[in-house]
Amino acid sequence: MSKDDIFPASSSQSRNEAAAPKEAAPAQASENAPAVLPGEGQRELDELLRDCGDELLAAEFAHPADVAEHLENLSLEKQVCLVTALAPEDAAEALAELDEHTRVELLENLDPDTAAGIVGEMSFDDAADVLDELDEDHSVVLLSKLESEDAEEIRNLMAFDPETAGGVMNTEIIILSQDITADEAIHQIRSEIEDKEIPYYAYIVSDDDMLVGVLSLRDLLVCPPGTPLKEELADQDLVTVTYDTEREEVARVIGHYNLMALPVVDYEGRLLGVISHDDVIDIMQDLASEDMLGMVGAGQDETTDTPWLDSVKMRLPWLLMNMFNSALSAGVVYLFDGTIAQMAILAVFMPMVANQAGNTGQQALAVIIRQLAREKFSRRKAWNAVRREGKIAVANGLILGVLVWAAVFLFTDSIALTCVMVSALMLDMVLGAFAGASIPVLLKEMGRDPAQASSIFLTALTDGAGFFLFLGLATLFLL
Repeated sequence: MSKDDIFPASSSQSRNEAAAPKEAAPAQASENAPAVLPGEGQRELDELLRDCGDELLAAEFAHPADVAEHLENLSLEKQVCLVTALAPEDAAEALAELDEHTRVELLENLDPDTAAGIVGEMSFDDAADVLDELDEDHSVVLLSKLESEDAEEIRNLMAFDPETAGGVMNTEIIILSQDITADEAIHQIRSEIEDKEIPYYAYIVSDDDMLVGVLSLRDLLVCPPGTPLKEELADQDLVTVTYDTEREEVARVIGHYNLMALPVVDYEGRLLGVISHDDVIDIMQDLASEDMLGMVGAGQDETTDTPWLDSVKMRLPWLLMNMFNSALSAGVVYLFDGTIAQMAILAVFMPMVANQAGNTGQQALAVIIRQLAREKFSRRKAWNAVRREGKIAVANGLILGVLVWAAVFLFTDSIALTCVMVSALMLDMVLGAFAGASIPVLLKEMGRDPAQASSIFLTALTDGAGFFLFLGLATLFLL
C-alpha cells in the first residue's frame, strides 16, 4: 500500500507552501441554548452557563480536562446546553477529554450542525477517533457537514485499524523538503505552525515523499544560515514504524528510544504521520486497564459509564466458564467425600492449600503479563521467565512449609497430617507458579491477548489441583 492510496496528493503540499488557516465548520445552537456569538465576553458566557443551570463560571475552566470532568458529573440535558454554550474550539478540546460512552451519548444528542462545528475544530486524529465511536450513519452525517478537505483527511485516518499505529497517528505535522536550507525551513515552520500539532521535530522528505531524515527544532535553530537540510541528515539512523504496527509495539519503541514522537511510514518508506508521546501515554493507560480488566473476565474497554446490559454481555461468558471450572473443583472434592467424612478436619485445611497456590500463581501471572506488555515477545526469554517463577515458588514453598508444619502440628498433634498438608501446599504452590507464568505465554504463542481471563483459568487449575493433591495424599497416607 502506498501513501498515495491512503492520503490524497494535497496532504503533502505543506512542503512547498504554507498551509492556509482552516475555517471551522459553522456551529449552530440547539433550540434550548444560545451559542456564544462573536464579541461576547466572559460575562455573557457566565450568563449562558447559568441559563444551563450550571454554577461553574467560565473563568474556572482551567483546562479542557477540567471541563470534561465537570461535564461527566452533569445530566445529559445540562451537558448539551453547556457544550452548545461554549465556543466550538473550547468544546472540541473538552470533548476530546471525555470518556468514550459520555462522548458518544453527548454527540448523539447535539444538533448535527453544532456537533459538526465542534468536530471540525478537533485535530484530525482526535476527530477520527470520535467519529469512529459513533454509528456509521451518524458519522457520515457529521462528515458531510465538514469542509471537504478536512472530511477526506478524517476518512483516511478512520480507514486504519484503531489498534495500530495508523489508527493513532497525527497527520498535522511539519514536513520539509530536503532541498531547502535551514533558514528557509525555519520560515516555513513559522508560517505553518498555527495549524500544526506541537512540532517536536521537523520531518524531511524527498520529492516522492520518502522520509529521509528527522530534525529537532533545536537542530534547525543552531544550523548556520544557508545550510542545506540535506547536509544535516548525514549518518542518520531513522527509527520508524509502519502503519499496521500494533499499539503495544509503538509504545515499546518510543519508550526504548526515548523519543518525543515517532514517524509512521508505509512499506515503501513514505511518511504518513507521527505518533507523539502524549498519544503513547494514552496507549499505555489503555493497555494497563485492558490487562487488568481482561485478567478477571470483565470487558476490556468497560467503564462505570458502560451501559449495564453491555457489561452483562461482556462478563457473562466468563462467569459461565468460571462456574464450569468451579463445578470441576467441586467434583474433585466429591470424589473424596468418604475421606472428608472420616477426617472432617481436612475440610478446615483445604482452602489454605488452594488459596496459597492461587496467590502464588497470581504473582507470577502479573509479572509475566507486565513483561510481555513492556518488551517485544521473545520465546526463549519468556520460557526462561517461567522457569524463574518455578524456582521462586520452590524457595517460598520451603519457607512457608516450615511455618505451616509447625502450626499444623501444634494444632493437630499429628505428624502424618502435617506432612500431608505441607507436601500438598508446596506441590500446589509450584504448580500455581508454573501455571501463572505459562498461561499468558501460551496465549501469546497462540496470538491471543495474554491477559484475557488468565486469572479465571489459573484459579480453576490451582483450586482443582490443590483439592486433588491434598485429599489424594490424605487418602493414601492417613486412612
